[in-house]
Amino acid sequence: MNAGKSTILLQSSYNYRERGMHTLVFSPQIDDRFGVGKVSSRIGLQSESIAISPSENLFRCVQKEHAKQIVHCVLVDEAQFLTKQQVRQLSDVCDDLDIPVLTYGLRTDFQGNLFEGSHHLMAWADTLNEIKTICHCGRKATMVLRIDANGKPVRDGEQIQIGGNERYVTVCRKHFKAGMAERSEQDLPFDDL
Repeated sequence: MNAGKSTILLQSSYNYRERGMHTLVFSPQIDDRFGVGKVSSRIGLQSESIAISPSENLFRCVQKEHAKQIVHCVLVDEAQFLTKQQVRQLSDVCDDLDIPVLTYGLRTDFQGNLFEGSHHLMAWADTLNEIKTICHCGRKATMVLRIDANGKPVRDGEQIQIGGNERYVTVCRKHFKAGMAERSEQDLPFDDL
């Protein structure tokens, strides 16, 4: 969260299209924060996408579109919500259709567990590129805390609960374990005290 994943996805799609190439952008049907079938970034960029459900066969979808018009790249937002089968289907898009696939998503949930899609992407992807963001203390943020309406960490509940900054905070591992969602005086460098 807050690392610019959707912004980079939208920029990548734009770069292909600017050169006259056709891209397919997928996003999960479950993420309806900005409307189903839309990829939106915090800085205001937005694009239409193909909304997918967990039962969608992504290989067939790409193959069908590719038969109508050459697809030069497939991009997937919120890839943590993919199923194991969909990750396999996307690897088939790369291997059998020779179309690059770029996926963007979170590694772990608010309890520190891998999402199904993330688990299989980490196992099967040719390349992994981490997009970095920072914790409130200045360290690299690698974890996500789910917070309640009062900003207190929530440790139990369903793995998937759609939300943005009002529900989740990116933090370093230390503050994830401590359940800290905001800066305290002990986090400040000495010259900030």
